[in-house]
Amino acid sequence: MATVEVKDMSGKKVGTADLADTVFAIAPNTFAVHQVVRSQMAARRQGTHDTKGRSEVSGGGAKPWRQKGTGRARQGSIRSGQWKGGGVIFGPTPRSYAFKVPNKVVKLAMRSVLSAKNTDGQLFVVDGFDITEPSTKQASAILQALGIEKRVTIVVSNDDVNAIKSFRNIPKARIITASEANTYDLVDNTSVLFTKPALEWLEGVLK
Repeated sequence: MATVEVKDMSGKKVGTADLADTVFAIAPNTFAVHQVVRSQMAARRQGTHDTKGRSEVSGGGAKPWRQKGTGRARQGSIRSGQWKGGGVIFGPTPRSYAFKVPNKVVKLAMRSVLSAKNTDGQLFVVDGFDITEPSTKQASAILQALGIEKRVTIVVSNDDVNAIKSFRNIPKARIITASEANTYDLVDNTSVLFTKPALEWLEGVLK
């Protein structure tokens, strides 16, 4: 079973935490990660784009000229796609881009990301955030003490309100609760920082 150092807010080691091999030590499945991230990004698209087809643009009720005998190409409406001011042929219409991914694949993707982060030394665990009141200055000092200077995703317990309010104003930090943890937020960073309770909660869900 793998282990990871547990530090306090000052960056001092206070112990270790055991990591389940089924969550933090598997061979990463890049295809599963790709599928889940694509699904998440697709679900975020508004899909409100719209163009008017020939049946939606105004005018063009009458046939421009008779079918035969004029020497010109036959035309049925001046609102056909080849006419100026005509409708758009096969243009985009409002739709949802979302597609489903099986729950097993979603969990596999998260386990793959966590395993990769652990292997690359980008997984950090802190005993907890003893923040009595929201303070961005204190939150920034904590990251500096832990040696985290680049983009980081911070995962805290669902009820750690002061930590959420403290870290959310730091541009390089993205803070989420353990129940909000997802593949995209875990992979879109250079490191992941867990509080020990959040790590244990998520590990229990992904086992």
